Amino acid sequence: MKDLYVGLMSGTSIDGIDAGLLEVDNNQYRLIETHNHDIPAELKSQLEHLSTAESFSVDDFGGCDRQLGQLFAQAVNTLLHKANISKSRVTAVGSHGQTVRHRPTTEHNGPFTLQIGDPNIIAVETGIDTVADFRRKDMATGGQAAPLAPVFHQAFFGDHRISRAVINIGGISNLSKLSPNEDLIGFDLGPGNRLMDAWSQRHLGEEFDRDGNWAASGSINRKLLTKLLAHPYLSQKFPKSTGREDFNLQWLDGLLENEEKIATKDVQATLLEFTAESIATSTLEIFTPDEVYICGGGALNTELMKRLQVLFGEKPVQSTLLLGIDPQWVEAAGFAWLAKCRIENLPGNSTTVTGASKELTLGGLYLAN
Repeated sequence: MKDLYVGLMSGTSIDGIDAGLLEVDNNQYRLIETHNHDIPAELKSQLEHLSTAESFSVDDFGGCDRQLGQLFAQAVNTLLHKANISKSRVTAVGSHGQTVRHRPTTEHNGPFTLQIGDPNIIAVETGIDTVADFRRKDMATGGQAAPLAPVFHQAFFGDHRISRAVINIGGISNLSKLSPNEDLIGFDLGPGNRLMDAWSQRHLGEEFDRDGNWAASGSINRKLLTKLLAHPYLSQKFPKSTGREDFNLQWLDGLLENEEKIATKDVQATLLEFTAESIATSTLEIFTPDEVYICGGGALNTELMKRLQVLFGEKPVQSTLLLGIDPQWVEAAGFAWLAKCRIENLPGNSTTVTGASKELTLGGLYLAN
């Protein structure tokens, strides 16, 4: 009988909860239903505060943890209703949670990583065993705890005949190097959509720059681009991971303080180029893939995809849709797959990706009963 798993993902953009229903038949995977669940504006604002503030109240933290758990449960129940699937058919839910802080180095009392969205509530309100807290066990053995996607990318997108770069462009971008007969390599490349989205929200009142049209209307400011590309994270050796702690509007504002006034559309054009160049440069420094596939929200940014194609040259830059999964749902499918790994006691990390001392079964199991 085919097994079913639900994956839940809320990324650094905090733009909604992605829920995917993954069908597993031996080593064949198929995403059979998806659902995007809104996060209310007030809760989103609170999560933004938790993710950026130097300090916050325990009451705020606990309230957000509870509310998110309830929203995640609602997302699962809505997904199963859409799919006309009984909860009894689902083996487990895999919930990434919402990252509110990721400190992979010893700075700022690290290393630690923290995701919220109470899995006890998910398990109880869906009636389905839930796997969560995927990252901290990897960190406990010396790993970065991120990215976790490359192991799933290898299982779903790997091909023994050709090398592929699978690049997820969410709030942060990350790379999976999938090369036949070579170690799996993956790391966070740097900025994805996060800076562009935040700049759009500030100046247009829009959640994101649709198709990159606003960026396309501007001109790249080379002086600002040089400053952006000088961020020390970009020159660090992997294994490495990052988040909004490194790439945020406060950092951007500091770079703009001593500049002559730059038109807002030109800043957006420069931010898009920053994302494109940091992705292409870091990828091509470690290998020359036969094919490049993009997933995450960045795959829907037409202008960004155009720039990536130029920077990668003759190598085709395409959506993961061509490999069988819509780019918007790859991360949700990944956490459904990681839940499967936990239930079957299989490793969910890679030592060559995160730097952990050993391969591990990841995630805590929260029983529905």
